Amino acid sequence: MPPEAVLLESRAMRDSVMGRVDVLDKVKALVLLPDGLHVTTRMVADYFEVGVEAAKSIVKRHRIELQGNGMHTLCGSDLQVFERSNLDLSKESYPQGRAQLTVHTRRTVLNIAMLLRDSEVARAVRTYLLDVEEGARGRDEVPRQTRPAPTVESLDHRLTHVESSLADIGPALRDLGPVIGRISGRLDRLDRRLDATNRVVCAMSERLSDLAEDVRELRYGPRPLPRPHRHPGSRPKRRDQG
Repeated sequence: MPPEAVLLESRAMRDSVMGRVDVLDKVKALVLLPDGLHVTTRMVADYFEVGVEAAKSIVKRHRIELQGNGMHTLCGSDLQVFERSNLDLSKESYPQGRAQLTVHTRRTVLNIAMLLRDSEVARAVRTYLLDVEEGARGRDEVPRQTRPAPTVESLDHRLTHVESSLADIGPALRDLGPVIGRISGRLDRLDRRLDATNRVVCAMSERLSDLAEDVRELRYGPRPLPRPHRHPGSRPKRRDQG
């Protein structure tokens, strides 16, 4: 098992176990606000059995990391709505309301457990985390280590199974042969019909073109024959007078 200090020093290691928030209640019951989601900084200090200033110091030094795991600060209307939903806070703030309030989620509390050095509760959480992580890795590695190597008998059995499956496929393919043949014949007949239809359409198009020419001649008369081309500047030949 890696030493407990690895969680104190390595953020990557902390991130790798951040999903195991169930560890908190296994070490000590975590009391939440009435919304069932958050705790205040004072409640965090009570859980870890340290002073409020020690908890605030962790929040100040690791604010960005803790914000990434759910810690946020409420103020203004958000704080008023939150306090109305969590009556205990309003009692604490009476008679003068607070300007802002920092609240934490279970992930934040677990994050603080991996940063707080001078707390026996935090140390127990870190030890439990490492034990659980080590056990999970051990369960993953055992199957790979104990998996038996394939034997000649097992390979022969697999080969027999494959051959049996291929034998079942053969009759099915033979039954499909006539069906495929009939479908192929129908497709050939459709191709021939389409070809004949295309020839008919072409013939009708030519006939319509001829009819259009006939109608034009009936309406405007036959087209004049083209005049013979004469080179510019040439003179027409005179007929001999005899």
